Amino acid sequence: MLRWMCGVTRKDKIRNDNIRGTVKVAEVSAKMQERRINWYGHVIRSEEDYIGNRVMEMHVDGRRRRDRPKLRRRNMLKEDLEDKGLGREDAMGKARWKSLARNSDPI
Repeated sequence: MLRWMCGVTRKDKIRNDNIRGTVKVAEVSAKMQERRINWYGHVIRSEEDYIGNRVMEMHVDGRRRRDRPKLRRRNMLKEDLEDKGLGREDAMGKARWKSLARNSDPI
């Protein structure tokens, strides 16, 4: 999308980092991390009978097939929170939580 916006093709051999720098946007993975953390804060602040809370605490019995373990939202969220240094108690203030979770676009 960014290449298309800038009129750059793969044949021009310009790295994605350089394109993101000229357009001044963050990486998609950083934005995904921000959205996962914001969603987690929303779930933590919601009521106990909210479906998101029930799903977060749900445990499914049984075993997975023998293969590479699937990435779960819970595991990704744990990594994101450790990366940012955030905890469950930080999520109670919505405005503060959003500012702590923010991965700002480069200026």
